Amino acid sequence: MTEDDRKSANGSANGRGKEPIAITAKDALRAPLPKRFYKSVSIEARDGGFAILLDGRPIRTPGKQLLVLSVEALAEAVAAEWEAQGERIDPTTMPLTRLVNTALDAVTDKMDEVADDIAAFAASDLLCYRAEAPEGLVLRQAEAWDPPLAWARIALGADLTVQTGLMPVDQPAEAIASVRAVLGRLDALSLAATHVLTTLTGSAILALAHVEGQMTLEEAWTAATVDERWQSELWGRDAEAEARSAERLAEATAAARCLRLLQSR
Repeated sequence: MTEDDRKSANGSANGRGKEPIAITAKDALRAPLPKRFYKSVSIEARDGGFAILLDGRPIRTPGKQLLVLSVEALAEAVAAEWEAQGERIDPTTMPLTRLVNTALDAVTDKMDEVADDIAAFAASDLLCYRAEAPEGLVLRQAEAWDPPLAWARIALGADLTVQTGLMPVDQPAEAIASVRAVLGRLDALSLAATHVLTTLTGSAILALAHVEGQMTLEEAWTAATVDERWQSELWGRDAEAEARSAERLAEATAAARCLRLLQSR
């Protein structure tokens, strides 16, 4: 955070109430990390939702929007991330805050585009491309991927085509339209979380199965990483690959938690 930002954050009311605070991801990622400049974190009912306050001043997103959430439990979880900060503010320990910022700044005004992007994953979904060999991997893929595809066919009306190999296959337009229709019912934050899960798993079907309560995150993640675990068993552990996988899982866990809190309303 720059000195001007800090002065703004701790500025006077100027006769119009306390000025809001803006913490940007760019500021937070600079080295060294910005010092914690606030003492208290609280929640206040505001604008039909719940705002997170630092020393009584509302937080703004990097896009300068007030961070107001519709579900109190989610606001409490975001506030807990701010409360848990030590001497310095580390954004890598604030996944819910980052997701909320993304939803408010980058999804709210582009919901059709985000939904279209998720639907595009369904058109080339991980679950639809199967190995030809070895037999053990073929069986594992079938065991992990056939059930969510069967669920999508019945529950979503999305009957996707499965093939062996990696050559692109044209999915039925009506199947993709069915997936897109389900996405159109989600609010901006749920859509943002679904997009995170889709990109991390490579599967819109696994993401929606979790959103709809058909699969736990553990089940969806296990299905998404069938190939990775097979390779690990075959060639041995790769520390760097495991570290990357752990980072992806942490991000997926935050998205899943966000969805669970939203559904608690």
